[in-house]
Amino acid sequence: MAEVVMYKRFERVWHWTQAFLILSLLVTGFEIHGSWSLFGFERATALHTYFAWALIGVWVFAIFWHLTTGEWRQYLPSSSNSVLAMVKYYTFDIFVGGGHPFHKTRQHKFNPLQRLAYLSLHLFMAPLIWLSGWFYLFYSRWDIYAHTGIPLEWIALAHTAGAFLILTFLIAHLYLALAMGERPLGHLKAMITGREEER
Repeated sequence: MAEVVMYKRFERVWHWTQAFLILSLLVTGFEIHGSWSLFGFERATALHTYFAWALIGVWVFAIFWHLTTGEWRQYLPSSSNSVLAMVKYYTFDIFVGGGHPFHKTRQHKFNPLQRLAYLSLHLFMAPLIWLSGWFYLFYSRWDIYAHTGIPLEWIALAHTAGAFLILTFLIAHLYLALAMGERPLGHLKAMITGREEER
């Protein structure tokens, strides 16, 4: 098994910058909702807005990078048989020492379940959080809302639902990244150094 550069420098910088900004948005967002008090409501609201704009900027660069390098293909769904094999591995085989059905290479970094998870993040969770956040931020400035009849409470609920979806994704991502590697913390090391063995 050869060790290769699995994650390029841009991917690692993007990953960790995005992680910091998403965690910061969750902390300040839940403070705005009154879940805890850390910065105070006004400061938390201002920080939440700054972090959101920063994350939008990071995502614009990431979308451009994925489109120009062809890395967007990493997120294309796999066959249903491949997905079922991964489900069987995580629910049964992994506990009895069964072999991993997916072999990671530089060209295929994500297993079938990861592809579905990341695709749902990019196509459903992210648009939900960004669109609701955008409407929430500019609700008082756009007269068009008055004609749509959409109550502010609905937008707030959609934004909160998006936050909980991303929090759930984050918890699952951390569990799988830290506990399911071939070696302890192997995935964490790979996202720091970029190097990992092709299997």
